[in-house]
Amino acid sequence: MALPVPSRYVNELEPTVLMLIGILLVVFPEPATSAFGAGLLLLGLGWWFYEWGR
Repeated sequence: MALPVPSRYVNELEPTVLMLIGILLVVFPEPATSAFGAGLLLLGLGWWFYEWGR
């Protein structure tokens, strides 16, 4: 059985990290970080769906 190559999963890791950062920023109780976090979350979701369809 061959081991998975980590370079194949980099495209899926980047949007996931962006979404996690966005979720963490939304949790902070300041309005500026919540708005920025929501934007990062939406950008990460869009990027994730784009990579999914490729």
